[in-house]
Amino acid sequence: MREDLVLQACLEAYGGVRREGRLSDRALEFVLRRKTLLYSTERRAVAERVYALLRRQRTVDYLLEHSHRNFETLDGTRQDVMRLATSRILHGEDPNYVARTCGLSGPDITVLDRLPDAAAELDALPDSKRFPIAASLPDFLAEKFRAVFGKDASRAAEAMNERAPLFARVNALKGDRAQLQERLAAEDVESTKPTALSPFGIVMETRLNIFSLQNFKDGWLEIQDEGSQLLGMLVDAPPTRVVDACAGAGGKTLQLAAQMKNRGDLHALDVDEGRMEDLRKRARRAGVHNVRTQIIPPEGPEAEAALAPLKGLADRVLVDAPCSGTGTFRRKPDARYRLTPESLAEHVARQKALLARFATLVKPGGRLIYGTCSVLREENEEVVEDFLSQHPEFTVRPVAEVLGAELGAKVSSGPFLRLAPHTHGTDGFFGAVLVRAK
Repeated sequence: MREDLVLQACLEAYGGVRREGRLSDRALEFVLRRKTLLYSTERRAVAERVYALLRRQRTVDYLLEHSHRNFETLDGTRQDVMRLATSRILHGEDPNYVARTCGLSGPDITVLDRLPDAAAELDALPDSKRFPIAASLPDFLAEKFRAVFGKDASRAAEAMNERAPLFARVNALKGDRAQLQERLAAEDVESTKPTALSPFGIVMETRLNIFSLQNFKDGWLEIQDEGSQLLGMLVDAPPTRVVDACAGAGGKTLQLAAQMKNRGDLHALDVDEGRMEDLRKRARRAGVHNVRTQIIPPEGPEAEAALAPLKGLADRVLVDAPCSGTGTFRRKPDARYRLTPESLAEHVARQKALLARFATLVKPGGRLIYGTCSVLREENEEVVEDFLSQHPEFTVRPVAEVLGAELGAKVSSGPFLRLAPHTHGTDGFFGAVLVRAK
């Protein structure tokens, strides 16, 4: 591997995130699109090293600030080289090899030699000070993690800072999971295994370019986290009238179409035309033809008017609400540094408004399914409690009654779906099933 080219690409992508405010996936896409001479192994190394550093950003900065007396006075590029080197050592690479391939010498190598002492200093801090740094979380988020996970907070944060598995879902309109695995094996993709919880999922080799597979092009599979698949299963969509109210690019929409066996009316709503176009393309590839896409205004009387034809008519309404994304930090590690108490409050207000708005589409006896990819109570249980206090015609149906007692016992906390990386190996998800009285 040409380490000099990999380092340069890492510096550009990481700089795009840290200094220009780009989202990590966009920054990497922008850099790698221009680095046409990189080998596939080098491109993977760039992505893995940048993501690894972003997951451990706060820990790395602490270690360097306590190993290098003047770290904050170094120029930005040298700081970032030291950060990348420290992150690689944290993730188990040989310090001598790292120093050599990062072009470090003299004082910089001495700094790397001091890292174990700095790590010991971190471990010696009182837990209230140590946890946010070791977890690489902003202080206010660290407090919320401790409130949600209690004594398991460190284990939960550690799992959030590991690389996520690559999950895929079989398109049940084409066949079942075993058939997909046979077809993948015929493409020389043999390192797959069934997911532990979802009956539709497989775990794939994370270094694989799934988009190049013929089975992907033929619509046999979709990339979808196992937790997301379980949230989709909560809808238990009958082949009648179903609404995916915040459809986005349509991962769950396609899952619902398969549940409905391509029959009935599946309405996919979103405020973003670009995401809707992505959904249409994915639906064509998957052989889905019962989806009706609709762009709706984000708020105001226009939004209410756009929904009027569906009011009181839907058997199922899924509100997979925009959220903080605290359950997806493995995949979007920079999201933790963008979240603030103010933006969290904005998410909660939007979630309450969306749930109230789309509840009007549920027919008597129908179900409203609320979900997020957040682990925070403010966006989950508290939103549901607020909704129920204002909508007494709705009651909670325990998710075990939808998923079955055996699976429900594994994935539920009380009546709700509650998933997290350290307990289920999935992203963090929440789900609630609310039934409207007849």
